Amino acid sequence: MNEEKGKGGAVLVVGASGGIGSAVLEHYLQATEYELIFAVSRGARPDSLRSMGERLRWLVCDNTEPSIESAMQAIKSVGASLTRVVVCNGILHNDRVGPEKSLLKLKASAMQEVLHANVVIPSLWIAALVQLPRAGADCVVAVLSARVGSITDNQLGGWYSYRASKAALNMMLKSAAVEYRRRLPRVKLLAFHPGTTDTALSRPFARSVAPEKLFSPEFVARRLAQLLDQLKPDGELSYLAWDGSSIEW
Repeated sequence: MNEEKGKGGAVLVVGASGGIGSAVLEHYLQATEYELIFAVSRGARPDSLRSMGERLRWLVCDNTEPSIESAMQAIKSVGASLTRVVVCNGILHNDRVGPEKSLLKLKASAMQEVLHANVVIPSLWIAALVQLPRAGADCVVAVLSARVGSITDNQLGGWYSYRASKAALNMMLKSAAVEYRRRLPRVKLLAFHPGTTDTALSRPFARSVAPEKLFSPEFVARRLAQLLDQLKPDGELSYLAWDGSSIEW
């Protein structure tokens, strides 16, 4: 890992307009030891961030393969050395899909939408990051997973598409870590469980969560950043919760 927690390096936040993504972005914008912050979003740069100047590079990307490739080329053209990458894309529900409580609620179209958002898009970004320079600073890459993706931990069932997508994401990251070990030995991969966070993703399902277990996005961003500062490239995928505890696969 870089000395001084990545001083002089750059940060990439994918999904920078989401609940957790925007908090992660704000955290790193305040962390003055990082030279450049790349924010990837489907939407344009918010007016509230106009004052950040050239230190914040906002990249509009629809997460198709050509768009991701274009974003990577923009990052490479600057010559920045990424030391922190956080991929925040994912869905639990929207006006078309929601967590299924019964097998009878399964729909192919909904499953495909959840799997695309939670597995395909993060996978495309992990693949694109292979373009990172082989030399340079150590880099830690975190992807938002979830404890419900743990097969061992699943005692309640339900939430079929979401659980399956996060388990599939974990497997993809596990395989990617094997290839990264060979191709990018200075890059560490992390599947991160943020806990139940007070965002639009989890808000409809947070009523039964104790107040002390419902985290603000800012709290989650701080805990994630602390974890990224502690992790070192070891050729393995870590599956960790917000408090640093390991989760069974």
